[in-house]
Amino acid sequence: MKAMLFAAGLGTRLKPFTDHHPKALAEVNGKSLLERNILYLQKFGINELVINVHHFAEQIENTIKRENGFGSIVSISDERNEVLETGGGLLKAAKFFNTEDFIVMNADMLTNFDLNKLIEEHKNNNALATLAVQQRDSSRQLLFNDSMQLCGWKNKNDGETKIARISEENSEFAFSGIQIIHTDFFKLIEQRGKFSIIESYLQLAKNNTIKGLDHSGDILLDVGKPESLLKAAALFN
Repeated sequence: MKAMLFAAGLGTRLKPFTDHHPKALAEVNGKSLLERNILYLQKFGINELVINVHHFAEQIENTIKRENGFGSIVSISDERNEVLETGGGLLKAAKFFNTEDFIVMNADMLTNFDLNKLIEEHKNNNALATLAVQQRDSSRQLLFNDSMQLCGWKNKNDGETKIARISEENSEFAFSGIQIIHTDFFKLIEQRGKFSIIESYLQLAKNNTIKGLDHSGDILLDVGKPESLLKAAALFN
């Protein structure tokens, strides 16, 4: 199985570090977020991955070359011309994936989540995509029915709601940014250019199985701010 790490973002919340470096190279206890997530994937037998780059792209490329991919086979999806967000970035990298399911996650997240649980859930449901989610505070929530089928999205700040499929009762979960996707996804999405992968999930959930897996209780840390680097240092030795 292959994986994709999203590492193209500008990382504006992590200034001043990101004035001169990509967010993925911010360090926690002497190891960059990039290295930590590559090693995390290796724990689950995932040794081939694609990394998208934009902001200080050459620094990531040079690090991968110098460190021999930290023991993994790494391909680069180049977004120097324009950062394409999660959906557009994944679509641009489609050529790197064949007929297998593949993992997608953000390079600035750290977690102790057992990826094998996500892989097993995905296979058992023959899903187009399976998303890792948690019950936690977040301004944006995904809506799932009793069988954890994706039904919609809600912005808790302004009340905006998008419904993908009708359900009598939905539960709210925050997306963890970790997912497993079947390659049929590339044939089905209609969006092009720069777009969020959530847009595609909401559109495709009407007629396809897009499931959520609740992993509430696991460590999940968005290392997007300087103070979160300090918290990560205490949690990930």
